[in-house]
Amino acid sequence: MMVREREEISHKAYARVGLLGNPSDVYYGKTISLSVANFCATVTLRASSELVIQPHPVHDLVHFSSLPQLVTRLNSEGYYGGVRLLMAICKVFYAYCKDNAIELSDDNFTLSYDTNIPRQAGLSGSSGIVCAALSCLLDFFNVRELVKVEIRPNLVLAAEKELGIVAGLQDRVAQVYGGLVYMDFSKENMDELGHGIYIPMDLSLLPPLYLIYAENPSDSGKVHSKVRERWLDGDEFIVSSMEEVANIAEEGKTVLEEKDYSKFATLMNRNFDLRRSMFGDEALGGLNIKMVEVARKVGAASKFTGSGGAVVAFCPEGISQVKLLQDECQKEGFVIQPIEPFPSRLSEIELKSLQTK
Repeated sequence: MMVREREEISHKAYARVGLLGNPSDVYYGKTISLSVANFCATVTLRASSELVIQPHPVHDLVHFSSLPQLVTRLNSEGYYGGVRLLMAICKVFYAYCKDNAIELSDDNFTLSYDTNIPRQAGLSGSSGIVCAALSCLLDFFNVRELVKVEIRPNLVLAAEKELGIVAGLQDRVAQVYGGLVYMDFSKENMDELGHGIYIPMDLSLLPPLYLIYAENPSDSGKVHSKVRERWLDGDEFIVSSMEEVANIAEEGKTVLEEKDYSKFATLMNRNFDLRRSMFGDEALGGLNIKMVEVARKVGAASKFTGSGGAVVAFCPEGISQVKLLQDECQKEGFVIQPIEPFPSRLSEIELKSLQTK
């Protein structure tokens, strides 16, 4: 097979912070989420004579100096790198194009990746790799305009589900869209459209936010607990609590648009309190709860960025409170850094095509 002359294609997908409403995205809820420039996954595609998925020299390590090193590595990093993620999105992308009569050329390629998104930190590291790879495939096969923007998060999620990764659409929407996004996953939208309604918001509405995480996460808890089973069984407490979590995002959209940051802080705290009451401390994990409590100790608002592993914090009293928070985090051994929101990744054409009923 001739290798077509083509420059390499490279795309990034940025870490995601769930701001309000999570985890209601998997319960027909509503969320607000944003992409952050602090961390990203990068995927590079080069035309090649054979199709190659290239292992990462660090994240897909298979050579070790000793048995203890192998065991230490598995305990800290787990068994899986990014190769399986790249393979899964290739399979899902091909199947989607075939099912929707989207013609693909016979050209082959080599996919490689890199990432600095901390593992197990609730910042969407896995979906970042998948999302960046999907962007490369859309451009390589020149089919970006044939795959609706709203559908792309579904493809990212489908690739992860191939691998048994349990997740919702929120993270994938944030990473496909970039910027700050309000998402409505109501059953009506999901049944009728096959996806939610996703509305980009102006990043300038955000106050300064901070990210707190542990460099060596442990005690992450059994995050999903039995909440989903109880919700499916119609447990009144879970159903009503999850509805309230979704309403926090809806109210939060208005609060941010009005720049009512005092109310925003209250909503952040309420979001976490509701999660804690539904899932319980054992499921959330002691380390995760400690990160929230460190922020609250100095009067900062705080909640999980995802299912645990990192916390987003807001200091309504400004710089002096930020300094107190930094000191407390240092004492407890947590990393803290200012969140750098990353703007929308969509083109003007893509933005105009969005369904925002």
